[in-house]
Amino acid sequence: MYVANSNRYNNMIYLRCGKSGLKLPAISLGFWHNFGDGDPFDNMRKIVQRAFDLGITYFDLANNYGPPPGAAEENFGRLFKLNLRPYRDEIIVATKAGYKMWEGPYGDWGSKKYLLASLDQSLKRMNLDYVDIFYSHRPDPETPIEETMEALYQAVHSGKALYAGISNYNPEQTKIAYSVAKQMGLKLIVNQVRYNMFARDVENGLFDTLNELGMGAVIYSPLAQGLLTERYLDGIPEDSRVRKSGVFLKESDITPERIEKVKKLSEIAKRRGQTVSQLALSWILRNKVVASVIVGASKVSQIEDNVGCINNLEFSEEELREIDEILNS
Repeated sequence: MYVANSNRYNNMIYLRCGKSGLKLPAISLGFWHNFGDGDPFDNMRKIVQRAFDLGITYFDLANNYGPPPGAAEENFGRLFKLNLRPYRDEIIVATKAGYKMWEGPYGDWGSKKYLLASLDQSLKRMNLDYVDIFYSHRPDPETPIEETMEALYQAVHSGKALYAGISNYNPEQTKIAYSVAKQMGLKLIVNQVRYNMFARDVENGLFDTLNELGMGAVIYSPLAQGLLTERYLDGIPEDSRVRKSGVFLKESDITPERIEKVKKLSEIAKRRGQTVSQLALSWILRNKVVASVIVGASKVSQIEDNVGCINNLEFSEEELREIDEILNS
């Protein structure tokens, strides 16, 4: 029987999510990769247990994570039943709906029919009575935003979710969604978006919008699918994500220019006593609107390395200037 580390809260940093009462760990564990049916269950168990032992309390899922779709939630459900059930009140479980989950007109996008049916399915797969955060995974250009927000309102007010969030909404969409939800009596507390040293679009207005509305940002893909690590500095390893699937990180993404930038970033990281991945995570966490950064892991050692970023979150002006020069070169 798994017994969690009694010192698990001693070193993790917990950040308030916008102006809500919810605090999230600076580093969270994502189930986007490595928790599908083709992945070893024992390895999943080791990763999740080690994450919780290090103070990671937020587990981020979505209905279609796998493969196949639903597999990550089912595997989390097994892990929850075996190991985490005694700690339910100490963990944050989030799921989402918005991308294609099943065939036909009711298994995709942002209708109330799809979102609420998906949430019911997710709860069954995960062996849960409720999730802590339920997200609209992407804006739907064809469904009125009022309907999507009404689905989130119903999820919260039925007790199937404690908080509501959005994901991949741009500044204007975020403002509209927040306003519509507020009129219904629902507060959106978070927008989950992609952000890393190579993908900085959200700096152009979204962070300011979230700050203005009192929402937090939860960041996914902080290491650019593994590019912002030492993993590809000497070529492409056979066990890498590129070789395994090549869907989200393609060989063409690993350009000589990007590798050269990572090498230069590595020099700054060494001066700071960090790995490249720790530098990349610390760099994101310097932004005060960020409530948590979601990392993926295929090995326990990756979780341990990523959590180590919280030991050095301060940057000098000179370091930030040097990083910008490298990224903009």
